[in-house]
Amino acid sequence: MLTAHKILMTGLIDNPGAFRNTGVGIMKGKKVVHVAPPAKQVHELMSNLFAWLQTTESHPLVTSSVFHYEFEFIHPFQDGNGRMGRLWQSLILTKWNPVFANLPVESMVHKSQSKYYEVLNKSTQDGDSSVFIEFILKIILDSLKHPTPEVTPEVKKLLQAINGDMTRIEIQQKIGLKDEKHFREHYLKPAISNGFIEMTIPDKPNSRLQKYRLTNKAKNI
Repeated sequence: MLTAHKILMTGLIDNPGAFRNTGVGIMKGKKVVHVAPPAKQVHELMSNLFAWLQTTESHPLVTSSVFHYEFEFIHPFQDGNGRMGRLWQSLILTKWNPVFANLPVESMVHKSQSKYYEVLNKSTQDGDSSVFIEFILKIILDSLKHPTPEVTPEVKKLLQAINGDMTRIEIQQKIGLKDEKHFREHYLKPAISNGFIEMTIPDKPNSRLQKYRLTNKAKNI
């Protein structure tokens, strides 16, 4: 998991591939909806969660949803927790049935992001993950019934803006966005994590000469 986080978040945060060493919380606007456990507990909590995953006899649909909830509750990373939690649920499901490898659960969750955080918060307040599990299972069912593209409108706009090798500033200006944080969170990060764009200098993600270009995956959309 640490390796996966490093691959997904390199160039996006300061310390990819490592558990957080500070306190974090989940914000909804200006309101704190969840305060994660202290950083000193993260390693033990994650070890216990993976140990449970190895021994549980619950159905994979339920197991993956419980893991997803517990992961978000622990919030082990400084950033990228939602993306990693959904990725790991997909991995658990794919191990059970390969059809889930191509299921656009991530896009379905993105469309219901407000509800996602609402049920996550309610489960935490109730001390019972049932509400979150039911929500995630419905998302999975909807994904099976009504497959949707895994490209969000923001990512699609970014992909359409890129022509050759371009810097972040050039892409941002072409899209017409002034807010760098919003651009990184909703455009750049999802495009990189989904393999639609790549860095021209991957070994030096923070290089001032860094540029981004479309991958073959993006060109085939």
